[in-house]
Amino acid sequence: MSNKKSFKPENKLMVFPKEQLFRYLRSGKFQALSENWKHEVLPLEFDYELIVVTEGTLYLRYMDEDFTVMTGEYLILPPSDSVRKGLKKAYCSFYWLHFTVDLGHIPARIRPGEQITYERAGCFMIPQAAAVPSPQRMIVKMKQLQDMERNNYPDISLNAEITALITELYGQLSIELPTDTDSIGNKQIYSDITDYIRRNISKNLKTTDIADAFGYSPKYLSHLFSEVRGISLKQFITSTKIETASFYLTDSDRTITEIASEVGFSDMHNFSRTFKRVTGLTPSAYRNTYSKRLLYHI
Repeated sequence: MSNKKSFKPENKLMVFPKEQLFRYLRSGKFQALSENWKHEVLPLEFDYELIVVTEGTLYLRYMDEDFTVMTGEYLILPPSDSVRKGLKKAYCSFYWLHFTVDLGHIPARIRPGEQITYERAGCFMIPQAAAVPSPQRMIVKMKQLQDMERNNYPDISLNAEITALITELYGQLSIELPTDTDSIGNKQIYSDITDYIRRNISKNLKTTDIADAFGYSPKYLSHLFSEVRGISLKQFITSTKIETASFYLTDSDRTITEIASEVGFSDMHNFSRTFKRVTGLTPSAYRNTYSKRLLYHI
């Protein structure tokens, strides 16, 4: 597994209840106006905050700890009487959202090695900071949540959506992290394949291309990938391309033709047909539905 996906031993774990709807508070997108921006001194008090960085690097200090969050990484801050403040100036852009969770007597953060006790208490754990395995998928969901708020969805819908978003992150990390039943070699090959696909997303990738690049037979790689991920290698290639296209459609001014090319489709008809099959919407309908976002320059 690549270093970017590995969690540092000192990285604390956030604790969340399995059988509870979280409470949505607010969300938005922040974009610095220049490289001279530094995060203001702001309290958090009773809220949790999830931050997903899409550009640049966020330097933040909170609860006497320093965090450096790079593009494609997330950070979760628990409630406390501390304040969050910038460490140094840098350009960055990120999506953020605030929510609350009722944990009762259970702590919001624990150290690695303590999770068994809280798993027995009906909780699941997420590392406080790490790379997002599928950042485009997370961003699309965060934008959908903002769109729901703008359109005055009821609280129960917003609460269900924020719960789904946090468990989506948990699901992504659970897939990417090692399990006892997978061999170390298979996990490494799987990780290398997913990295290769994301790096070469603009190419018309085929299973045979990837097999040639890694020196294995297409049949072997497809079987290995299905065992580790639960879907075929071909399905993963397609889903990764559509997730990337979804992100571009709602977070950029690129034309649909440009987006199709950037995710490896030379035929617009094939791109539109594949996009609609996966998402249920045409690229233009998807953009019109989910392009709204809350943008803050603070």
